[in-house]
Amino acid sequence: MLDRDLAALYGVDTKALKQAVRRNLKRFPHDFMFVIDNKELVILRSQIVTSRSWGGERYSPMVFTEQGVAMFSSVLKSERAIEVNVAIMRTFVKLRQMLEAHATLAKKLAEMEQKYDEQFKVVFEVLNALMAPPETERKPIGFSVRERRSKYRARGASRNMPG
Repeated sequence: MLDRDLAALYGVDTKALKQAVRRNLKRFPHDFMFVIDNKELVILRSQIVTSRSWGGERYSPMVFTEQGVAMFSSVLKSERAIEVNVAIMRTFVKLRQMLEAHATLAKKLAEMEQKYDEQFKVVFEVLNALMAPPETERKPIGFSVRERRSKYRARGASRNMPG
């Protein structure tokens, strides 16, 4: 999660959140928190499109992993920080459970598909199609011009000229 998103959730300024992290850098090793480099910042800005009213980010944002978010419970001490931290951790746990359930279901389906014969082939094809992520058809970017072709005569092919 980006520092500004966490700051909004915790109800503090991004500057205050970054200051709290800098004061407690030992609690945020590189696998808990990192700063986006310039190349990544350009990509991030191009995805967000709109900038802040004062002209965008002045400093590269900090990005926090699940463990980094969990570490905030030892850095920020307000009631809101505790409530937000608990909610975020529960969200991470549910997300992990959903991903695990999907993987388990896919594994069981593959095992069943190998076990049963051709009479269930159609059923397994439908189940596999339902479990696959939806494919979105994208329209081509831009526009195309459709013009009628002009009919041109070659020079010297006039009717009045003798052959």
